Amino acid sequence: MSTSFHTIENPAKPATTGGWAPFALGFRPFFLAAGIYAVVLMVLWLLVLRGQLELGMLSPPVWHGHEMLFGFTVAVIAGFLLTATQNWTGIRTPAGAPLAALFLLWLAGRAVFLVPDLPTTLVALVDLAFLPVLALVLALPILKAKRLHNYPFPLMLLTLTVANALVHAEALGWTASGATLGLHLATYVVVAMMVVMGGRVIPSFTDNKLRTRARHWKTVETLVPLATIGALLAALLAPASPVTAGLAAAAATLHVVRLAGWYTHKYWSVPLLWILHVGYAWIALGFALLALSAAGMSTAAVSALHAFTAGGIGTLTLGMMARVSLGHTGRLLEPAPVMTRAFVLINLAALLRVALPLVFPGVYAQSMLAAGLAWVIAFAVFVVVYAAVLLRPRVDGKPG
Repeated sequence: MSTSFHTIENPAKPATTGGWAPFALGFRPFFLAAGIYAVVLMVLWLLVLRGQLELGMLSPPVWHGHEMLFGFTVAVIAGFLLTATQNWTGIRTPAGAPLAALFLLWLAGRAVFLVPDLPTTLVALVDLAFLPVLALVLALPILKAKRLHNYPFPLMLLTLTVANALVHAEALGWTASGATLGLHLATYVVVAMMVVMGGRVIPSFTDNKLRTRARHWKTVETLVPLATIGALLAALLAPASPVTAGLAAAAATLHVVRLAGWYTHKYWSVPLLWILHVGYAWIALGFALLALSAAGMSTAAVSALHAFTAGGIGTLTLGMMARVSLGHTGRLLEPAPVMTRAFVLINLAALLRVALPLVFPGVYAQSMLAAGLAWVIAFAVFVVVYAAVLLRPRVDGKPG
């Protein structure tokens, strides 16, 4: 069974069809919303940092982390998994009105944080509803098709629900430090998702496009998930300990070796490929910084977190949305040239956010502003370039 997305490599240009199809398949509304929300969120965050905006029930840092993870990132995950699950199982995932209802449920979770004076319990209930529903929607076709090796994805979505509940538990006054634990748990679950999906699609996409053959070492592929989960669990339970440092260092090493097996100099000429390889490299760097943090270098803790988020999540989501949107609308896998600049900018944003506070802590505020602006421009470019792609029907006339 193929785990990769349908690709368009034929140089012949398909005929364009008219009309609109914003809810024809899951990636369409969720990718477009994720791109828009990535811009809106960062603009709001920069206004908060400048003291020009105040938020409600969550503290500004918690709100920022929560919406980046449970708003933006979850939207990308939803679009990706709704599309991939249909490929994996051959069973249609929600489209049309059911997909629109699912999208509105996600949107309601974003809106309740911006409406003043809503009861905290209502905010929590609305925001918590989306992930379990998405998990169920994905689990049913996976179970029906007996593709049980894909079942970890609904389970990871339920784990994200637990993480989200921890954030709301603190907002409700039920815990004293649930938000920090919840945000770290959510980050690590998303990292685990990226490791699994990266291992499936990055070498596959590379081999399909370049006619190469990625190297896969059985021992490395066996140890990567074990070291990844072990390091992330250890980081949750004992952030500063020799055990965590050792596991994180092992995970970093294994991810570097894994990346080396996928490497070919040919992908540097293909933006839709190098963006994915570089995105995965941010994960390896995140584990290396996590090891330094656990070993006693406290200044590396924030940089490790942002290597995973601004680096891994930001880069891989932009790259995957750019590629999947083309392939699943019947277009050639050749993005507009301006997208290459967006790919450079998203990595610049991550570099500014990760490296400058670590090396030059005195310019922390300036680095956050510069990183935020680079992030905004990168995702704004995606929205401008891909809005019509995501809203219009496939150019080859096929459904989806």
